Amino acid sequence: MVNKLYLVTPRGFCAGVEMAIKALHWLLKIYDETIYCYHEIVHNKWIVKEFEKNNVVFVEDTKEIPEGAIVMLSAHGTAPEIELQFNNISSLTINSVCPLVTKVHHEAKKFSKENTQIIYVGHKNHDEAKGAIGVSPDNMHLVESIEDVKSLEIGNDVALLAQTTLALSEWEPIMKYSQDRFNSLKMPRKSDLCYATTNRQEAILNILPEVNTVLVVGSENSSNTKALVSMVNNQGVEAYRVDNVDDIETLNLNGNIAITAGASAPDHLVYEIIDKINPDNLEKFRLKEEDEYFPLPQQLRSNIKNISDFLSILNISETNPKSEYGINNDKKWTATEALNSL
Repeated sequence: MVNKLYLVTPRGFCAGVEMAIKALHWLLKIYDETIYCYHEIVHNKWIVKEFEKNNVVFVEDTKEIPEGAIVMLSAHGTAPEIELQFNNISSLTINSVCPLVTKVHHEAKKFSKENTQIIYVGHKNHDEAKGAIGVSPDNMHLVESIEDVKSLEIGNDVALLAQTTLALSEWEPIMKYSQDRFNSLKMPRKSDLCYATTNRQEAILNILPEVNTVLVVGSENSSNTKALVSMVNNQGVEAYRVDNVDDIETLNLNGNIAITAGASAPDHLVYEIIDKINPDNLEKFRLKEEDEYFPLPQQLRSNIKNISDFLSILNISETNPKSEYGINNDKKWTATEALNSL
């Protein structure tokens, strides 16, 4: 029996996920045809299925899209060469990359122009890592451990970058070792690690002394979700990653537990699990507020404005999407509302 369940905040959608989901929603509302998305828009099974039910096709290669298709590139970032390939085939390509990932891409370009070798700390085969390495494949070296860094023979003109969704426990040991090995190691002035990933980890660390188990809602391919689970386990506390309420059926949950969610997990999944557990006491733990906002991609904003202006000229009221969800009010509505309106 669960005595107390702590609902932890911050959890769930980050600003980059909010932006990407709303951007894909807009494409569905504007264009009455199949939308092709390179990679999953965000790493969450439920969200992917919802978009698939609404005429979105997720692809892993340009060969999977027809000539003249409308394409969205996922929040994880796309290698420049791949983006060019999509541009050459599609009639419209919207890049919904998270601005924090864009920052890492800009850093990679800068260091590459200086002929600096770049150590990129990330997860092999993760969409974000593949996109980042694609910025400068001849200069970048993906590592997952200190042992990987030890095996590199790259001289002394070296920079260090990171996948944004790493746990601090994954990043810091490699950073410290690299600083010791490369005396003049170059690093960005501001950390590459995502504020949302760090906030969710910090919030859970603060509640750990009160609980014996942590549930982390999120999909298996969500790097920041797995980082949360790994961090809790490293603290000697039991943690489980769960996609939805079905995943708790086989868990023997007792005592005090905490529940949080990775940055791409919808909050209704969290509340379904809480209802299923039905704890004797539900307590909300809030570490801090998040008010970050990332605007829609510039090209999409321009398209929406042009369509809106055209409708105004024709004296046609904007009913789809609803005017209260219009481009000028984008900050006032959420990805959850966008998903609910599909």
